[in-house]
Amino acid sequence: MHNSFRLPYHLIVEEGIFDHVPDVMQDVLPGFEKQKIILVTEENLKVIFADQLERITEDFEQMETYLIKQADYDSAVALAKYITMNNIKTVVGFGGGTVLDLAKFAAFVSKTTLISLPTTLSNDSLASPVAVLGTEGKARKTFDCTIPHAIIVDVNTIESAPERQLLSGVGDTVSKYTALVDWKIAMDAGAAHIDDFAYMISKMAFNSIAYNDMKELKSKDFIKRLTQALVMGGLAMEIAGSSRPSSGSEHLFCHALEELYGDYVSVPHGIAVAMGSYAACKFQNRNVPKITRIIKEYGIPVCPSTWKITPEIFAGAWKKAPSTRPDRYTVLNRMDLTDKMLTELYYEMEDVFA
Repeated sequence: MHNSFRLPYHLIVEEGIFDHVPDVMQDVLPGFEKQKIILVTEENLKVIFADQLERITEDFEQMETYLIKQADYDSAVALAKYITMNNIKTVVGFGGGTVLDLAKFAAFVSKTTLISLPTTLSNDSLASPVAVLGTEGKARKTFDCTIPHAIIVDVNTIESAPERQLLSGVGDTVSKYTALVDWKIAMDAGAAHIDDFAYMISKMAFNSIAYNDMKELKSKDFIKRLTQALVMGGLAMEIAGSSRPSSGSEHLFCHALEELYGDYVSVPHGIAVAMGSYAACKFQNRNVPKITRIIKEYGIPVCPSTWKITPEIFAGAWKKAPSTRPDRYTVLNRMDLTDKMLTELYYEMEDVFA
């Protein structure tokens, strides 16, 4: 089975690189100074990173700033329409996963060049070929889109992000441990095809974090390593033509928390999928001590009660998880989850990760 794919032209991870974006852009987009460019970000980031954004935009005569209010499908389509109607040639996404997902989808629909400038490493949105956007109510859907033509990561900017956001990025990478097994389970059931190369790259991303001696999250070396791991995860999805290399039952659990229990709990994506990976590991009869060790070594806060998740919410999210993405076959399709089993698992996690 052949799947055509495209890789980014540039991946640059350097200290202070946001001070030299025009120089980098000259290489990425020759003649950029004559093109219309739109920088997509949000109001709070415009305030927090005022100096960086001023330096980025001052050398672009035809660059305008577009502030998003929410990352939903309608907003992404509205941005794509604006880009097309105004003959804009390049989209620059500046922000976290919310901004980057919306910018990716808008660039894909409008067929424009996309440059990703992440301000945090909380998930693999900086390089993935999918965008998770809101639809109706709290429901969110994953849409296929383009991967960035260039990814520029400023180590200093990432260092200034809250540590919990970096832990979320670690958690998103750790979750590949169970996502890859779910992919195999789906293949065995005739519900998916495995691309060996994509599988290998996703596993390499996991291994780079799982067997990493550097645990100092704010160190420059670790930031570079985490960037590479998240980019590898995104590229694995691009090569596979789906999010299967990075998304299994642990992600369905996360979607259920977000979409069905969002009024009661709010857990960062990467931490929620890491929490889900522990349970999924048990469902898959995997090496539970291994994933326990990784979560503990990094200090990923996966204890459910930390996030106001009750036993009832925990059990409900797992039982409803398959319904969030009915076309995603995982270990959950061959299990009969009971309230008793899930409640016991909840208290086990409370004890293990207390």
